[in-house]
Amino acid sequence: MRGLLIRFTVTGIAVFLASQIVPGITVETVSAGVAAVILLAFLNAIVRPVLYLFTLPFIILSLGLFMVVVNALLLHVVAWLVKGFVVEGFWPSVWGALIISVTSTILTLWVSEQGQVEMVIHRKPPRIIN
Repeated sequence: MRGLLIRFTVTGIAVFLASQIVPGITVETVSAGVAAVILLAFLNAIVRPVLYLFTLPFIILSLGLFMVVVNALLLHVVAWLVKGFVVEGFWPSVWGALIISVTSTILTLWVSEQGQVEMVIHRKPPRIIN
């Protein structure tokens, strides 16, 4: 449960950052922002894997760049469903999806499933010289 709350927090930070950076994305109220974060997290968990499966040939042909288009589509769906969360067009949704994806990836790398900050150190084993 704690890991799920951390994921929602990470998605919330990413959506807030995208709304501050991208000129075409606005969050009018705090409740609209919270609703957008919850809906986006739900769509990312349930719908996005199915969309990735259906668009797999396009993802392979574009070397993964079509995944940004799928994420932009989901962000546009969230804007369509949540009043007060506005995405004005295709390119703001693409840039917003890119910022949300990068921010979520970076923040998720620092936080484990249990909600604890992790630090991974790889050391080489000592060489034995005969």
